[in-house]
Amino acid sequence: MEEEEHAEEQDTGKQPEQEVREPAEHATLRMAGSAGSGALTGDDVETGIVGIVTEGDGKISYFNARKIDLRVGDECVLETEKGCTIGRVAVSSLVLGKACGKETCGRVLRKARQEDLERHKRLEERKQRAMQACRNKIAARELPMKLVNVEFVEYANKVVFYFTAEGRVDFRELVKDLAAHFRKRIELRQIGVRDEARMVGGVGSCGRYLCCTTFLRTLEPISIRMAKAQELTLNPTRISGLCGRLLCCLAYEHEHYRELRKHMPATGKRVKAPGGVGKVVKVNPLLERVTVQFDNDVQVEYSTDEVEPVKG
Repeated sequence: MEEEEHAEEQDTGKQPEQEVREPAEHATLRMAGSAGSGALTGDDVETGIVGIVTEGDGKISYFNARKIDLRVGDECVLETEKGCTIGRVAVSSLVLGKACGKETCGRVLRKARQEDLERHKRLEERKQRAMQACRNKIAARELPMKLVNVEFVEYANKVVFYFTAEGRVDFRELVKDLAAHFRKRIELRQIGVRDEARMVGGVGSCGRYLCCTTFLRTLEPISIRMAKAQELTLNPTRISGLCGRLLCCLAYEHEHYRELRKHMPATGKRVKAPGGVGKVVKVNPLLERVTVQFDNDVQVEYSTDEVEPVKG
């Protein structure tokens, strides 16, 4: 499991408490999209659940789009428990199908219009300023940490900063600095390199956008055994992703390879083949063929049905 740390600091100034108000940009988005929309019903959920990537953690979350026509890549206005935001459709309702059983995180208010995108751009500029301010304070404190992302949680009057570090970091003084600067509650979360890749995004060696930023909801453990079972070259540059960890896609066909290899001799085992008794030096599960090396160092490829294990 990726390490995660939390730290919160409440502004201790003597100013009187103020009511937490929703920013004008968010309120405008919410009011414009709420007209004519009622409570969610079972029929609504069955007619249009879509998978959408939102800002922050980069995960795919499921939203009720009702009967709004959305395609993969469309940007839309979302209503979530944290307020309104812009998201991008990653999985269409056509793929999920009706009554897919996914738990929704909110609803889609509408497709994003030009004014929505302009408001979202202003919010992004605000995030960039916050990122730079935090980086400056990290440098001033000479802390061994790398800032990855920032998220404004308006309903809680809170700012969340995501960072990576090789070990544990004492950021208590940094939290105080940020609380004094932003006049909000501050939360720092330490994430792993796989979560960092999900947040930042990018293009993998296959030429496609990273799986973790497009359709993977959870990051499952990946082991070197998966690469060995698929007879892949154990070259770190070939089987590692942008995060430096093993490729997530190694798990996609792992179970299929395991089933195929159950009926095949393992590498290094001695088998009896039409050409005599030899040792298996290579296995091709997809083609169900093995390469056998005989005592005279000659190698011959056979189908799985042509060889049988040597007992003893």
